[in-house]
Amino acid sequence: MNTDDSDALPSTDDSVLLLHNPHCSKSRATLALLEQNGIAFRERRYLERPLSVEELRELGRRLERPVREWVRTGEASFAAAGVSAGADEDALLAAIAKDPALLQRPIVVRGERARIGRPPADVLDLFDGNGDA
Repeated sequence: MNTDDSDALPSTDDSVLLLHNPHCSKSRATLALLEQNGIAFRERRYLERPLSVEELRELGRRLERPVREWVRTGEASFAAAGVSAGADEDALLAAIAKDPALLQRPIVVRGERARIGRPPADVLDLFDGNGDA
């Protein structure tokens, strides 16, 4: 694991980023899974270094899922943000950028693709067939 200051989303398949919350059991399990499989990755603690709206929009493209599928609507701060699950994408992205606890976790990004680690093993399909895991 590399925790350098490079927060950027990966630009090539050689670069892997874990969007990590160390207080989340699924996030810790995903981190351990990457380490057990010998996968080199950078870690971004997104609660400490939140993603911008632009980064979140790009993350959604890589996840290939609408933002309403990776926003944590059950968080108290979601209701406090004044948005609903049916809000438009821009409103949801702005809410996540303002309160990063609303971001589903963990997320692994490899090059142009990303997966949510729920369950943690789901992230391994980013590496299947590429000889990297």
